[in-house]
Amino acid sequence: MNWLDLLILVVQCFVVALAVTTAFAYLTLFERRLLARFQHRVGPNRAGPNGFFQPLADAVKLFVKEDIVPSAADKVVYLLAPAVAVIPAIIIWAVIPFGCLNTNWDYRACFAAPPAGAQHNILQIAEIDVGVLYLLAITSIGVYGITLAGWASNNKYSMLGGIRSSAQLISYELALGCSVLGVVMLYGTLSTATMVYQQSGLWGVVPQFLGFVIFMIASTAEVVRAPFDLVEAEQELVGGYNTEYGSMKFALFFMTEYIKLIAVSAMAVTFFFGGWRFPGLEALGAGMEQLAGPVVASIVVGVVSLGSFLLKLVAFLFLSVWIRASWPRLRYDRLMDMGWKWLLPLGLGNLVFSAVVLVLVPNQYIAAVLLLVLGVLSLVVANSFSRVPKPVDNVTLVKDLRRSSGD
Repeated sequence: MNWLDLLILVVQCFVVALAVTTAFAYLTLFERRLLARFQHRVGPNRAGPNGFFQPLADAVKLFVKEDIVPSAADKVVYLLAPAVAVIPAIIIWAVIPFGCLNTNWDYRACFAAPPAGAQHNILQIAEIDVGVLYLLAITSIGVYGITLAGWASNNKYSMLGGIRSSAQLISYELALGCSVLGVVMLYGTLSTATMVYQQSGLWGVVPQFLGFVIFMIASTAEVVRAPFDLVEAEQELVGGYNTEYGSMKFALFFMTEYIKLIAVSAMAVTFFFGGWRFPGLEALGAGMEQLAGPVVASIVVGVVSLGSFLLKLVAFLFLSVWIRASWPRLRYDRLMDMGWKWLLPLGLGNLVFSAVVLVLVPNQYIAAVLLLVLGVLSLVVANSFSRVPKPVDNVTLVKDLRRSSGD
């Protein structure tokens, strides 16, 4: 690696980290405005025009709040837990291709078989052959920060939140892995760039519709978002694992949730919705090359591909906020039942369907339609068997003794 490559890598890491943390701040505003619309109430509208400076006001408030450390806490672990939580949420972005802009100024390399087109892409920090394994590993270790925070606080409510987080995230991690393995079987690679390349004709959501549904449910539980936010249920645990945290340490946990939400949405776009690809993008590059040359064509393809990725990402974030506004929090036993009794069997079934169909049906389009039908039928059957029966009222009322005695 020469000095220029090293400089590009440093700039990439700095820009991505800055963009993600800034996006987190304005995702909170995006969510609060949408929730206000969904629930017919007034959202933040005082700080700046239409509340645009509300994230800045929240940051100033958190910076100046008093920072209190419980006297009985394990201070080293207590202070390290927020960093252990937020760092995995940021480094997830290392292997996600969020556009294609090649340093050799050849837009055709974006549409050539990787690694030829991926190694020079400055809109992806690192292209490695085991990118999917990297993503699964990083999402798995995110639970340590929450668990350590609950344990180190020396607070019963925080400890319960940490224990809940361990059980919940481990349970749904299995279903999440099964949904991703279906995509790996479909494309025969662990490289995220190769997955995006192979979705040129048909996006992965069609043959892996069942895997996509499982991924969305499991990833929502992984980032402990409503209706799966049992680790910080105010009615039961006061505040959960972060009860004893304040000031910027609390802000780091708050930041972790939203950055992980952005990251899992980016993973969904990469695995199931073609990544940065968009119909007509290659034709756009060819037209721009004829008009203004290869350098301008590469820049235009890079900007449009980045815009395509961001639009898909915003659509997933909108869907997440919509789910939060629509569904009540699950009961904890039903949360665990869904993970072990329904999502995991469906995920294993999706792997079986994918293996059998991909081996027996050579035509990829027929195989995709067949997998789509099998996925929809599986969801319909699971929904018909998973309905909670209506409880039978067998309560016998006690007679009013005062009326029967004439009082």
